[in-house]
Amino acid sequence: MEQNEVSLPTKYDPNAIEQGRYQKWVEGKFFEAKNDKSKEPFTVVIPPPNVTGKLHLGHAWDTTLQDIITRTKRMQGYDVLWLPGMDHAGIATQAKVDAKLREQGVSRHDLGREKFLEKSWEWKDEYASFIHKQWEKLGLGVDYSRERFTLDNGLSEAVKEVFVNLYEKGLIYRGEYIINWDPATKTALSDIEVEYEDVQGHFYHMKYPLKDGSGHIEIATTRPETMLGDTAVAVHPEDERYKDLIGKTVVLPIVGREIEIVADDYVDMEFGSGAVKITPAHDPNDFEIGNRHNKERVLIMNEDGSMNENAGKYQGMDRFECRKQLVRDLQEEGILFKIEEHLHSVGHSERSGAVVEPYLSTQWFVKMQPLADEAIALQNGDDKVQFVPDRFEKPYLHWMENTRDWCISRQLWWGHRIPAWYHKETGELHVGKEEPTDIENWYQDEDVLDTWFSSALWPFSTMGWPDENAEDYKRYFPTDVLVTGYDIIGFWVSRMIFQSLEFTGRRPFKDVLIHGLVRDAEGRKMSKSLGNGVDPMDVIDKYGADSLRYFLSTGSTPGQDLRFQWEKVEATWNFANKIWNASRFALMNMDNLQYDEIDLTGEKSIADQWILTRLNETIDHVTKNIDKYEFGEAGRHLYNFIWDDFCDWYIEMAKLPLYGEDEAKKKTTRSILAYVLDNTMRMLHPFMPFITEEIWQALPTKGESITTASWPQVRDDFHNEQASEEMKRLVSIIRSVRNIRAEVDTPMSKEIQLMIKTSDETVAAELEKNRNYLDRFCNPSELTIGKDVQAPEKAMSAVVTGAELYLPLEGLIDIEEEIARLQNEWEKWNKEVERVQKKLSNEKFVDKAPEHIVQEERDKEKDYLDKREKVEARIQEMKS
Repeated sequence: MEQNEVSLPTKYDPNAIEQGRYQKWVEGKFFEAKNDKSKEPFTVVIPPPNVTGKLHLGHAWDTTLQDIITRTKRMQGYDVLWLPGMDHAGIATQAKVDAKLREQGVSRHDLGREKFLEKSWEWKDEYASFIHKQWEKLGLGVDYSRERFTLDNGLSEAVKEVFVNLYEKGLIYRGEYIINWDPATKTALSDIEVEYEDVQGHFYHMKYPLKDGSGHIEIATTRPETMLGDTAVAVHPEDERYKDLIGKTVVLPIVGREIEIVADDYVDMEFGSGAVKITPAHDPNDFEIGNRHNKERVLIMNEDGSMNENAGKYQGMDRFECRKQLVRDLQEEGILFKIEEHLHSVGHSERSGAVVEPYLSTQWFVKMQPLADEAIALQNGDDKVQFVPDRFEKPYLHWMENTRDWCISRQLWWGHRIPAWYHKETGELHVGKEEPTDIENWYQDEDVLDTWFSSALWPFSTMGWPDENAEDYKRYFPTDVLVTGYDIIGFWVSRMIFQSLEFTGRRPFKDVLIHGLVRDAEGRKMSKSLGNGVDPMDVIDKYGADSLRYFLSTGSTPGQDLRFQWEKVEATWNFANKIWNASRFALMNMDNLQYDEIDLTGEKSIADQWILTRLNETIDHVTKNIDKYEFGEAGRHLYNFIWDDFCDWYIEMAKLPLYGEDEAKKKTTRSILAYVLDNTMRMLHPFMPFITEEIWQALPTKGESITTASWPQVRDDFHNEQASEEMKRLVSIIRSVRNIRAEVDTPMSKEIQLMIKTSDETVAAELEKNRNYLDRFCNPSELTIGKDVQAPEKAMSAVVTGAELYLPLEGLIDIEEEIARLQNEWEKWNKEVERVQKKLSNEKFVDKAPEHIVQEERDKEKDYLDKREKVEARIQEMKS
């Protein structure tokens, strides 16, 4: 923007600069996709958070990565759509609303379905506003004009279209199957809604007597109550111990039912006794074995986990009370002969905490095999979905290759009600997008669809599908990248892929960027039980959104977990503070420079040429790494350039012309400060949007907002390798002198004699040309530069590329200590020589690495050998 004595406040206060900024972005419609046909579209859909509560650090990480991608692409000239939305979260939301109603002394059954749904929508509106506020605090550049909800009308139409279409193709059916059942909420659960915990249980060893009285067969179980539903005992067909028993029957203890001994390859001969009880109604593997041998399915529990009439005298007992009583009875009868301690993994409902029961139930299912086959085939073609990192394609394919039919019905009221009706008299089934015309003779299925069913359609249903002529669908689908965690590849990513292929004929996204989980500082998963969770809003209140975002986005590599550490967030605050102070200095010394007064054509100092070259290199590295989703590497390059090159070196060197008398040099320095800061803020903006906007607005720039400023470009005319090498040498000299001063406790304010022996006249001329920097930053009483400089008898020394430094310090140095120091320096260079020579002796490296990489190592070898030789010579001099 045009400058009118613009300056920044003295202190960096993230809360102050973040306050109100987001509203200006939203009001300016900077985040809205413009449908600009002159630009290439770039699309991301937000993984919709559950509308049940606060976002956690994982959400903050996930959305920050998306914001970095979309802000970068917007600045690179793409027509960006980042579509936001939320998921209705069937089980979770209903559980929350149920709990709220219980506090008021009523149940959903007291209210009835319609009234309960009204309460659920009220809950949704309340918690959606919380999520919006959290998105705002994080600074997420989403397009609110296109926000969607999985239960809104458009998505509901898409859900009905998909259900009816799959049903008509025979890919949705209704049948009996073993499902995950939550006895507390009385609903089916998806696999992802089951959390496994190690529980100290028992192995119960029992003898089932043979019907013919010739003996017994031994079985063991962790769930003895399920024996009441046994309809077979299975052994391996090749198990010599039981070959003569196959086809015989045993009498089921307590119950008295006669059940057959069957042979099945599923049985592991080496596990336990090699014989297993088969309970087809209460175990998924037993269900399959029962089907293969045509065995009855005896359900022994009610939906609430109590025992039913098939449990005989145990009817009405809770399943765990039944277990205790049954164990006592079996012991009394001599059937149960051994109980072993056994630590095993037990599934618990994510929502209620109840132990999940494998349960035979009539549900709606998707026939997965044809859909999975299509998704697997996609990965063999040119249009495959690219997983980043690519190792995550393997678990995706494993899930697809081993998938079972998907149970999609849930015994809930909150959700997409299944579009199926039953005739009241004939029982006829009607499945359709519309209800039967004579609706008075029909009743609708009470169940709703699994939440994942609607979220599987998210990438295209949000764009207007099934209307294939919808503007957004035609322009912005397929999407470009999905950002998500590795824990839901099977449950969500895979389902989006096969549903998109089935209904649009295209992959839903080009790339899937996988990140890990946020863990605590000790590497533990964050959970309520451990009490180690961290609210991202608390982090923002303490350190600001920019610090949290930078820490989350640069703290790990793709696919890896991230450990949350407060001290690392504080370190990113320190980085932001450094940026703030450097920017304040630059602005205070720009003398009200206007945008059209910036002039980069003047004569440039070595520092000017170097910082412009380093800026070019940083733009190149940051751009390439963001394109590869290597945000940690991009952040490292930004950090090094800003902290080391710009703040620690260029700012200090810029003070020479800024505080001097040469007006032309002042103008050039001010212009370079403005140019470098402008481009640096643009590169940093996707990571730290608030501080960069604040600083950019204070700089002499053009445009309403940095959000729509163009991405920095490498300028070949500003690239000077020679200047870069010269500056590296200057920095090395200055740094070495400072280190030597520190070693002998000589402050910078005290003048010292400095002698520089150069390797040749060219280096000598170069250093003479830049003598002003050496005078300013080394503070010599006398500075001697030349190829023929003689080393004093008593001096501290250091070796840099192309030169040796001597600081005569007679009376201030112990000779023995200096020899010891030089010996340490020799060891350092010797290790570097050994390392690089080992690398160059590796034929695979020399043959396969790019030629310029190999040459770099050879150059290093020459440099390190030279430095080692000079240090060795100096040691000998000191000893003599």
